[in-house]
Amino acid sequence: MLTSEKHKAAYIVIDHERCKACYLCVSVCPKEIIAVTKRINKNGYTYVEVQAIRRTSAAGAICAIMCPDIAISFTGR
Repeated sequence: MLTSEKHKAAYIVIDHERCKACYLCVSVCPKEIIAVTKRINKNGYTYVEVQAIRRTSAAGAICAIMCPDIAISFTGR
């Protein structure tokens, strides 16, 4: 890899309709990027979302690994 090559940031992507409000991702996120909303998905769960101000601060994939509903993925990087 060239040193002049820019690194792309990783973005967290959450499928709100798959989220079942277990909040495991929130409990393991070291940078508090994911937060619980007051909105409800089509299944009646209050889902999680990425806080806009911290969108590119992802520290790894621990939140995606912890999600039992496979509602979290990453794009970029």
